[in-house]
Amino acid sequence: MKTIVLDASSLGADLDLTPLRRLPGSVIRSSTGKGELDSQIADADFIITNRVSLGEKELESCPDLKLIALTATGYNNVDIEYCRSRGIAVCNVRHYSTESVAQHCFAMLFYILEQTRYYDDYVRNRGYVRDRRFAELSRPWFEIKGKCWGIIGLGDIGRRVAEIASVFGARVVYASTSGVERNESWPRLDLDEVLKISDIISVHAPLSDKSRGLISRHEFSLMKESALFLNLGRGAVVDESALASALKEKRIRGAALDVLTEEPPSEENPLLDIIGERLLITPHNAWGSLESRNILVREVAENIEAFLRGEKRNRIV
Repeated sequence: MKTIVLDASSLGADLDLTPLRRLPGSVIRSSTGKGELDSQIADADFIITNRVSLGEKELESCPDLKLIALTATGYNNVDIEYCRSRGIAVCNVRHYSTESVAQHCFAMLFYILEQTRYYDDYVRNRGYVRDRRFAELSRPWFEIKGKCWGIIGLGDIGRRVAEIASVFGARVVYASTSGVERNESWPRLDLDEVLKISDIISVHAPLSDKSRGLISRHEFSLMKESALFLNLGRGAVVDESALASALKEKRIRGAALDVLTEEPPSEENPLLDIIGERLLITPHNAWGSLESRNILVREVAENIEAFLRGEKRNRIV
C-alpha cells in the first residue's frame, strides 16, 4: 500500500510528522507540482493533501485510490462528486483550530484597535527619545468593555470569539449565514442590524452560496465610521474592492484580514496599497499555532487508521 503526503511544507517545517510516517507505505513530499502530480499519485491508496487540487482529470489516473485525507476543514480543492461516483472516500479535520483562530482574531484586533503600528514606529524611529512628553497619545483608542461586538457566523470559532469578547465586557450579537436556528447565549439579529450597531465586526462564516459576496458596498455603508472590521472566515465572503473603498473614504475606521479571495494575492489586489495603520493582512495563518497543527497531523493519521479498521471518521464522502 502507498500513502502519499503531497504538500507537507504547507503545514510548517517545525512539525513532528511521525504519525504520518507510520501510515502504510508512507511517502512524504514537501510539495508536488502539477507536472509531477500524476506520476506521484498513480499508485496511491491514500492521498493526504492540503492545497493541491484533485479534480477528475487527476483522479482518473489513480485506479487503487481508496481515500483522500485533507489536512484542513475545507474541501473545495477536491472534486467531491467525482469521488462519490468512484467510491473514493474523503475526510477532513474539524474543530482543530478553534483556539488558534480565536486568539489570532484578538491579536489582529489589538494591532488595529490600539494603533500598534504607529506607536511601534514612533519608538523605533526615536520619536519617543526626542519627545518632551512622558506619554504619546496622539492616536486614540477605545476599550472593548461596553462596546457592541457583532459576529457573522456563529460556528465553533465564532462562538469562542463571542465567549472571549464577553469576558472583555463586550455586548455580543450575531448574524447567521446558514439560517440554522440554535439556542445561543447571545441574541441573533438580522445582518443589517448587526452591522449598524456594532463597534467591532468579525466574520467567521464558511464560504457558501449564501455567504459569497455577503459583505459588499451596501453593507459597509451601514457600519459606523468608528467600526473595526475583521475577516477570519473566507476571503470571498467580502467584496475586497468595496472594502478598499470603505477604507480609503474612511467610512470605517479600520480592518484586519487573515483571508483573501485569491491566496496568495495578485499585485492587482486593491487592498495591498492600503496596508498600514488602518489595515492589517496576515497570510492565512490564523489556524497555524503549533498546538493546532499538531492536532491536525494526529487527526489526519487517525482518519486513515480508522478507515483501515473499517470505521467512518470525519467523512465527507
